[in-house]
Amino acid sequence: VTWVKKGLEEVAKGKLAVFLLPARTDTRLFHDLIMPTATEIRFLRGRLHFDERGPAPFPSMIVVFDGRRIG
Repeated sequence: VTWVKKGLEEVAKGKLAVFLLPARTDTRLFHDLIMPTATEIRFLRGRLHFDERGPAPFPSMIVVFDGRRIG
């Protein structure tokens, strides 16, 4: 949560921030920070694979906050 808040501080300064996050839509983070302020949310189909250990244990989403569009 801390680094998402830090990213949103940068967005408030007019910057672009893109996050790869677990798609946990039942969380306070999603409803209080992501939904009200995200420019775009893309849910990824399937589970991400980073190496031979197999898929991530959760679905993922890409969240874009574009401070250049504010105002």
